[in-house]
Amino acid sequence: MKRLATVALILPVLLVGCQDDTSSAEQYSTGGDPTDSPCARVVSSIGYAGLMLEPKGQEERQNFEDALIGRLAEVRGITLQFGPRLPASLSRAVETVRRTTAGLSRNDVPRERQVALLKQYRVAADQIVAGCE
Repeated sequence: MKRLATVALILPVLLVGCQDDTSSAEQYSTGGDPTDSPCARVVSSIGYAGLMLEPKGQEERQNFEDALIGRLAEVRGITLQFGPRLPASLSRAVETVRRTTAGLSRNDVPRERQVALLKQYRVAADQIVAGCE
């Protein structure tokens, strides 16, 4: 009975996710609304991922566990969806976040590369946060 209840709860989500709506913008993230503030969405995702990051300057100590990789994947999805609507002055930072999270959101990237990408990501993420204030 418990499985049936779970399926009943998940089915509407699956059906909505499977609908072919070519009239809407590309959606890379879940939740929210396409009309949400792009700054609010991107900054929020950066902050959420940041809760699991070691302090700045201690990237070498970072544990790239699955939970962090998932949060960085969410930053990637939200940035892909909302980044083009951020102020033009942030376009380089947005591109850097896209590029770095492409590697940081995978668990098959060598640790040395993860650390290097994380350092680049932080600089760009900080620029986005400051530019959206």
